[in-house]
Amino acid sequence: MATTRGFAAAGTVLEVMSQLGFACQPPPDVDTDDCLPEYSYLFSPDILKGKVAFITGGSSGIGFRTAEILMRHGCHTIIASRNLQRLTEAAKKLSAATGQRCLPLTLDVRQPQMIMAAVDEALKEFERIDILVNNAAGNFLCPASALSFNAYKTVIEIDTLGTFNVSKVLYEKCLRDHGGVIVNISATLSYRGQALQVHAGTAKAAIDSMTKHLAVEWGPNGIRVNSLAPGPISGTEGHRRLVQPHPEAQNLFRNIPLQRVGNKTEIAHSVLYLASPLASYVSGTTLVVDGGAWMTSENNFPALLGIASHSAKL
Repeated sequence: MATTRGFAAAGTVLEVMSQLGFACQPPPDVDTDDCLPEYSYLFSPDILKGKVAFITGGSSGIGFRTAEILMRHGCHTIIASRNLQRLTEAAKKLSAATGQRCLPLTLDVRQPQMIMAAVDEALKEFERIDILVNNAAGNFLCPASALSFNAYKTVIEIDTLGTFNVSKVLYEKCLRDHGGVIVNISATLSYRGQALQVHAGTAKAAIDSMTKHLAVEWGPNGIRVNSLAPGPISGTEGHRRLVQPHPEAQNLFRNIPLQRVGNKTEIAHSVLYLASPLASYVSGTTLVVDGGAWMTSENNFPALLGIASHSAKL
């Protein structure tokens, strides 16, 4: 009888696997910075039980959804950015939806002293931090010729220096002695020289290199360091600002092998994998989560120029 049930179950699995694109279907997501109304577990619900994650840029977009998914798997979180009101609202939503604790803290990733103070406060609250997600970033579309010196400098400071600053502080205050995981949110911009993205592409390429160096140096301390490079992701500020208002930009996604943009839950699931014991032997690498986009999408400077903001000079 057990054998019969086993064959029946196997038949059901085969039927599901035979469905076209079953392995490419995106999980449910919402475009706004709100928690998912429903969630189906693909990972064990307690895979991060008792762990604590520190997430920069955690009040919105990819950072917010990453915090939610980690919390749904048993993790407490600290979400950090410069806007306390947004952080506080986000923390309330996250705790209400997941039942886990979420501490909102203000910091500027460019300011080491602010980071140290925030980490000290987090450690008073939770006594430990196991996972760091470096998600804070700044970006816009702009030709190099129109990019101000300060704009270029600002993106480098937020993305590259910010990633190093937070990583170093967390290393010194807790990861060095207790081990842990660092996930740096990167990008594929530098892989072929993306038009209108010299500032962000340079910053993210440096992060990928930093990931390798830190993985080598900090591995003996029981610290895994990886990068995650998202493709075009719906429900993010970048997608809203740079793509949706411009119909011509939609044409840029037709050549993506999976024929669609990704969503925030897909990125959060990838962070969950890298942060979890499932990735216990993964370190010093970059996980590209873009549906194959960087290999096939157009890099048409004139077309992109039409949707670029020449006023984006910080």
